[in-house]
Amino acid sequence: MQGRRVLVPPTLCGYMRSLDKLTFFDDDITDRDRGVFQRSYASSATRPTPGEAPSPEHRAVEQYSHCFILSGPHKLLQTIYLDDAEPSDSVLIDEASGRIAVAGGPDISIFKPCCVGDNTWKWSLCHKLRAPNDDERINVLSWGAGDELLAGSSRLVLWLLTDEPQIIWTKSVANPVKFAQFSHDASLIASTGQYDRLVKLWRRLTFSTEEVRFEVSYLPHPDVVTSMHWRQTHHPEQTMDNIFYTICADNKIRVWAPMDRTCSKSALQLWAEVDMNDAIQPRQPHNSEFAKRRYGFIIDGRDFSAATERAVQLGAAMDQDNRALEHLVEVATKSPEVCIIMDDRGHMSAWGLENVGCKARSPASVFNITHVEGLHLSFASGIPPSDDYAQFYGFAGGLSEESFTILVHYFDGRIEWLDSKVEVLFDPSPRKQRLTSRAVWSGHTGSIKKIVRNASGKILVSRTDDNKAMIWRQKASSSGPVLVRQSSLYSDLHIHRTCLIGEGKFLINLHHHSISLWDTRSFYAERIATCDFGLTSKPLCVLLIPTIETNASTVYVAAIAADMTGVAWEIDLPQEHAVVNGANGFHRPHMRQFCKFSLGVDEDIAYILPIDPAGSSMMISGFLDLFATDIALTYTYGGRVRTWTAKVDKQNEKIDWLLTSTVETGICNPSLASGASMRKAAIIDQDRTRLTIWDTYGAQLEFEEKFPQHDIIKDLDWTSTPHTQSILSVGFPHKVVLMSQLRYDYLDAGPSWTQIREISIRDLTPHPIGDSCWLGNGNLVVGSGNQLFVYDKHIELSNRLVANLRLPARQIYVDLFGVVSRLNGTLPVFHPQFLSQCILSGKSNLVHLILTSLYRKLIFYTEGDELDGFLDIPLEDIYQNEDAMKKVHWKEMPSSYGDFTTDCESSVVDETLGTALNENLMRVALPQLTSTEQFRLVNIIECVATVDKHRRSMDDNAARYLLFFRQHVLRRSQGLPEQPTVSWREIVWALHSDSHEILVDLVSRQYQGKMLWEHAKESGIFMWITDLNCLRAQLEVVARNEYTKSDEKNPIDCSLYYLALRKKSVLQGLWRMAGWNREQSATQRLLSNNFNEPRWKTAALKNAYALLGKRRFPYAAAFFLLADHLRDAVYVCMNQLQDVQLAVAIARAYEGDDGPVLKEILEERVLVDAASEGNRWMATWAFWLLNRRDIAVRTLISPIETLILSTPSSPTSPGTITLRAKSYLSHDPALVILYKQLRDKTLQTLKGASKVPARDEWEFVLRNARLYDRMGCDLLGLNLVREWEFLKPPPPPKKNQPTPLSLTPPDLRKLLKRRGSLVVADMPTSPSLQEELKHPISPHSGKREARTMFEEPDPNSLLDSFGF
Repeated sequence: MQGRRVLVPPTLCGYMRSLDKLTFFDDDITDRDRGVFQRSYASSATRPTPGEAPSPEHRAVEQYSHCFILSGPHKLLQTIYLDDAEPSDSVLIDEASGRIAVAGGPDISIFKPCCVGDNTWKWSLCHKLRAPNDDERINVLSWGAGDELLAGSSRLVLWLLTDEPQIIWTKSVANPVKFAQFSHDASLIASTGQYDRLVKLWRRLTFSTEEVRFEVSYLPHPDVVTSMHWRQTHHPEQTMDNIFYTICADNKIRVWAPMDRTCSKSALQLWAEVDMNDAIQPRQPHNSEFAKRRYGFIIDGRDFSAATERAVQLGAAMDQDNRALEHLVEVATKSPEVCIIMDDRGHMSAWGLENVGCKARSPASVFNITHVEGLHLSFASGIPPSDDYAQFYGFAGGLSEESFTILVHYFDGRIEWLDSKVEVLFDPSPRKQRLTSRAVWSGHTGSIKKIVRNASGKILVSRTDDNKAMIWRQKASSSGPVLVRQSSLYSDLHIHRTCLIGEGKFLINLHHHSISLWDTRSFYAERIATCDFGLTSKPLCVLLIPTIETNASTVYVAAIAADMTGVAWEIDLPQEHAVVNGANGFHRPHMRQFCKFSLGVDEDIAYILPIDPAGSSMMISGFLDLFATDIALTYTYGGRVRTWTAKVDKQNEKIDWLLTSTVETGICNPSLASGASMRKAAIIDQDRTRLTIWDTYGAQLEFEEKFPQHDIIKDLDWTSTPHTQSILSVGFPHKVVLMSQLRYDYLDAGPSWTQIREISIRDLTPHPIGDSCWLGNGNLVVGSGNQLFVYDKHIELSNRLVANLRLPARQIYVDLFGVVSRLNGTLPVFHPQFLSQCILSGKSNLVHLILTSLYRKLIFYTEGDELDGFLDIPLEDIYQNEDAMKKVHWKEMPSSYGDFTTDCESSVVDETLGTALNENLMRVALPQLTSTEQFRLVNIIECVATVDKHRRSMDDNAARYLLFFRQHVLRRSQGLPEQPTVSWREIVWALHSDSHEILVDLVSRQYQGKMLWEHAKESGIFMWITDLNCLRAQLEVVARNEYTKSDEKNPIDCSLYYLALRKKSVLQGLWRMAGWNREQSATQRLLSNNFNEPRWKTAALKNAYALLGKRRFPYAAAFFLLADHLRDAVYVCMNQLQDVQLAVAIARAYEGDDGPVLKEILEERVLVDAASEGNRWMATWAFWLLNRRDIAVRTLISPIETLILSTPSSPTSPGTITLRAKSYLSHDPALVILYKQLRDKTLQTLKGASKVPARDEWEFVLRNARLYDRMGCDLLGLNLVREWEFLKPPPPPKKNQPTPLSLTPPDLRKLLKRRGSLVVADMPTSPSLQEELKHPISPHSGKREARTMFEEPDPNSLLDSFGF
C-alpha cells in the first residue's frame, strides 16, 4: 500500500463467541461525491423475514445516526436510530454481554440486548455517555475487561459502565487516535494516529477501578500503519500470550510477541515479518500501477482449527477421500495462526505461523500453506486510486457450521459477503471458483425519496433528497435474486424526475429547466449530455415513448408540463461496448430536441405520471388506436382521470398522442394516483385514507376501501402475473399491503379485490417508508430511510390472508403469482359461479350435463386424484349456442320419474341423483374449490333438482327465479351471509315470466302457506306479480297471516294491509274480537264512521300524525290510508320504515298500476335510487311498470341518469353520481341476456333497442364478454361474441323514388334477422302501415295483394288489456 491511500479508514472487526455466537462488525465507507469519508450502511440486498429466529451469526452495520443489525447476509434483525446524534464513526459489540457501543460526535450510546418472544433479539438504549468539557469527535471504540469501554479521539478515555457510568482513566495524545484496541485479556492497549508509523503500546499496571495506571512503549514501523489486529482466544476464559499483528504501507505484515519479558522496555517484540510483495510472485508479471498492490489479513487459529475440525467431521460422515482435507489436517496439527495475502488478479498465498512467541524460532515457524489462483474479487473499474482498496475479515461458521466466510470491505462503498469451505479455499489443486458471493452491501447516505424501475423490472434507480441516486441491477444468486449496485451518481442540479432507458444502461434526469443524459454502465455514472427546454409551466413528468423497433439504439423521451404541453428528444445511444466520451472521441451520444407538442387539454391538470409497466414490454404494434399500451395518466383537481398513448412519427418529426380513456371518479383533489398498463388505476382521496381502484377501459369502479385515520397511504405500485392479472401494493408509513384482483362476483356482489399479504417493517426499523417498487420477477423493493428491503414473492402458507385457499399443505411457502392465478384463473365448469352463469344464460341443459358428468367422475374419485376442470366435456359443447344435450327445450327434457335410476347414463339431475351427488361431495374435497365454494355447489345441486321437478310447469325465467330464490333461502337457513331479500335481478326474471301462477304457489309453499310481510319482501313477490287481482289476493293472505302470527291476534298488525285493500269492514270485525286491547273501544268507534266525509278524514289524519310522533310508523301509515292519503302512507313506508317494497305493494293494491302515486314513487324514488346505485335491474323494473318498455330496454345499456327526468333529487351531473353507481356491479353480464330477450319481445322494446347506437351495443357486448372473462367464465364470453346477432341496419333511402310509406315509421320487426313474426305489437301503428300489413305488396308484381285469410283483431284492444 503506497502513498496517501492510507487515508481511507479501514474496517474494524470483532468476533464474538458468547451470546449464541453473535458476530458483529462496523464499517467505514467513503462518499466520493463530497470528497470526505462518511458512513454508509450495507444492506441493499436484504430480505427480512418477520418473526424468524436469528441465525448463529449477526452483524451490525452503522450509517449516520443509524445502526443496522443483521443476521446473515440477507436477514435484518433491527435498525437502531440515534436521536439527535451526529453522524457515527464507530460501532462495536462486547463479546461477553452483547452490548453495542455507537459513537457519534462526542457522544457514545450503549445498547443492551434482550430476548423478545420466540428467541428474537432486540437492542435497547441503556446509557448515553459524553466526557465533561469534551466536544471532540470520537474516532474509535474498544471493549475492555468487564464493563470497561475505551474511546479514542485526541485523547484516550476509559469508561466504567456501572449503573452510574464514570471515567476511570484518561490520557491525551499528540496525534488524534485512528486505531485503539484492547488485547484479549485487556492488559494491553495498542493505539496509533492518523498517518502514524509508531504504535503506542499501553501496558496496564493496575486493574483497580479506583486508580488505573498504564505505562507506554512504542512499536516503530518504517511507514504508516494501516491496520492492526490482536490474536483472539478460543473462549474468554482461556489464558494465552498476547500476539499482535500490524500491516504497514510498506506491504509487510509484522508479528509482535512477548519474547523478552525481563530486559525489554516494551511488552512486545518483533517476532516475524511477512513480505506481501514476495509472498505472491505472478507467473506473468504485470507492469500496471497496481501490480504490487497487496491485501493482507489474519485468520485466528481458533477459526482455522474450528473450520478444519468441522470439515473433517463432514468428510468422515461422507466417507470421502479428500486430499485437500488431508493437507489441511496436516497443517492444523501445528495449531498455526494463518496469514492471508491476496492481490487484485485472483492470487492468494496462505502462510502459517507456528509457535508464535517462541524465542527459539526456526525457519519452519513461518511456513507456506498454499498458493492458489482464481479468487477474483469484485473491484469496480474506473474508480480513483483512493477508492480502489479493500480490507478483509475472515471467520468460521458465518453462513453454516461448515462454511468459512470472508467479508470484503471495498473502499468505494461496498461490503461483500464471500462464502466458501475451508477445504475448498485452501485446496492446492486448480479450481475455477473458490468463493461464492452471498451478498454485496451498499447504499445511500440519505433517506430514499423515490424508486423507479425500467420496463422489464430488472433495473431500478433509488434517489434521495440530496440529488444522489444509485442504480441497482437484479442478479441471480444461490439464495435467490438480489440487488447489486450497478452505478451511482450525484447531480449538481435538482433532480425532479428520473427515467431509465437503454435497458437500464442509461438514465434521464429531469431538472427544472433541462434534462441530462447519464451513462450508468460504470461504477460511477457520467453525465454525457444536457439539453435545455423552454416549457411555459412546471414540468411534471418525463417518460419513454415506445417504438416498434426491438433493441433500438434510438430512443425518444418526452417531458410534459402542467399545461399539457411538452418537449420530446431523440437520443442516439452508443452501442453495447462503445466507449462514451473516450479519449479518441469514439461515438459521442447525440441528444437533440425532436419536437414540441400539446395534448390538447385546456383543463387544469393536477398531475401527470407515467403508467407502471407492470410486467408489460414498452412495445407497440405500430398503430395508434385504443388497443395501444397506455403510457401516461393524468388527473384533475375535480377527479377526472385520463389515460394516454403515443406514437413516434419519425417522418414528420412529431409525437402523435391519443386519449384512450376518461374516467369521472368524482373524487375531488386526489392526493395520489397510479396507473397500470392493464388499464387499471388507483386513486387516493385528499385525506389519503380512501383507496379506489378503477377499470379505465370500462370507466367503472372495481374496489373501494376506507382505512383508519392513522393509516396514511403514501405509495401505490402495480405489477401483474404472466397471465396479466393485476397486483397492487399500497404503501403506508410502516407497512405495505399487497392486493390482488378477484374474479367478479355478481351473484353475491362480492369484492373484486382482496388483501393477500401484509408486509410490516415496524419490527425492523422505526423509519417510515419512503417509496416502493416492483421488480419484474414479482419481488417487491421497499425503501425506508437509507435501506432497501427486498421481499420475494413467496408467501407463508400460514398467512391468514391465504389460509382459506386449498393449497398443497406439504408446502411451507406459496408463490405470489400462483395465489393470484388461483384467485383469478378460468373456473372449472363445476364451479358454482360458472353453473350460476350458465343458468342465467339459459343453458339449463348444459348445467345438467356438467352435474351428471361430475357425478360420474366422483363415483371413483379419491383424495389426491386429478380432476379435469372441464370434466372431459368437449369444449365446443360448452361454448356453442345449441344446448349441449339433445338440443331440446327446457320443458321438453325427458322425464326423470318412473324410469330413472342413478346409473352413469343419467342425463338429468333430479332429486335422487342430486342427493347421491351431494353425498359424494360431502365425502371428498374438490381441489379446485374452497370449502365455501363446495358448500355452495351442494346448494346449487339441490336447487337444480328442485327446479327439475317443476320444469314442465314453468318457463326459463321462472326457472331462473326459482333456482336463485331457493338458493337464497338455503343459504339463509344455513346461517351463511346473505342479503335480507332476493336481488332485483331475480325480481326482474320473475316479472318477465309467464308462469306466475306456479311461482306464487311455490313461494307460498316455501313458507308453509303462512306468508308474512317479511317473507313477501324476501321473495319480492309483490314486485313481480303483474295480475292485480292475484296481487290483492296475496296481500290479503299476508294480512291474514300477520293477524294470526301471534296468539293474541292483534288487529294492529294487519291494519295497513286491509286498509290498502280497502277492506275496512274486515278490520272492524277483527277489532270486535280484540277485547283484550285497551284501544278496542276507541278504534271501533272511529272505524264505524264514514271516511268519505272530510271531518273523519281530518280525524284520521290527526291520529296518523299522533302515531308518527309515537314512532308507530306502520299504524300511522294505516291511518293515512284511512284518510285516503295514499301518498303520505307510502312516504312513511319509504322514509320511516325504509321499505320501498311495502310502499309499492300498498300503492299497487290501493290504486292499481296506473295511479299517480305509484308513478311518483317509481320516478321520484326508485329510479333516482337506481341511478345513484347504478342498479340497472331496479331501473328496468321501474320503467317496465311505468309502461315505458322502450326505455326499460335502453337502460340495460345506456347510463341510467341520462334516461330519467331531471328532478331536484336526481343525479344530473357527474359530481352528484355516487361511487356506487360507477361500480362494476352495475354491469351484470346477465343484463345482456335480458336485453336480447326483451329486444325481441314487443314492438316497444324493439323500438327502444333501435334507439341504442350500434357502437354502444357493440361495446355493450364486448364489455360483457370481458366481464365473463374476468369472472373466469371465458367459454361463456366466447359463446356470447360468437352467437350475438345485431339488429339489421335500415336500408338506405332511394333517391327520387317516392313511396307511400316514405313519411311513415318503418316496420321495426324488419330490423330482426329472424323471429320477427313472434314480436308482440304493443304500440299503435299508423294507418298507412296498417294498410301495408293488411295488404302487403307482392314481391313479383309490386301491387297490393288482397288478403284472403282471417284478419286478427287490433292488438291494441286485446293484448294491452292483459298487461302486455
